[in-house]
Amino acid sequence: VQMVESGGGLVQAGGSLRLSCYASRSILSDFSGNALDWYRQAPGKQREVIASISTGGSTNYADSVKGRFTISRVNAKRTVYLDMNNLKPEDTAVYYCNSHDGHWSWGQGTQVTVSS
Repeated sequence: VQMVESGGGLVQAGGSLRLSCYASRSILSDFSGNALDWYRQAPGKQREVIASISTGGSTNYADSVKGRFTISRVNAKRTVYLDMNNLKPEDTAVYYCNSHDGHWSWGQGTQVTVSS
């Protein structure tokens, strides 16, 4: 399975973006049977998990994004989304998605840049 992220861009502080991540070469049962995470990596920092969604749709968020970001999934499309609102300059990073244990092939990520 290869992850393909999209939807990043340059946005002003307070703006919004919707990121998408498609699990190419996956089969539906494999995708729907895995919890999924969104990660981000800011310059000079380690990759961190910021949002998780279980197979049943339960969600968890890092404190830094709670109340601003929403993770969702559409299994039939083998896609996981990240809706980001009230973006801040500190959200600037490359965003990735993967299964909860990171066992699928990582994608290139999608760059999000938030200007002040």
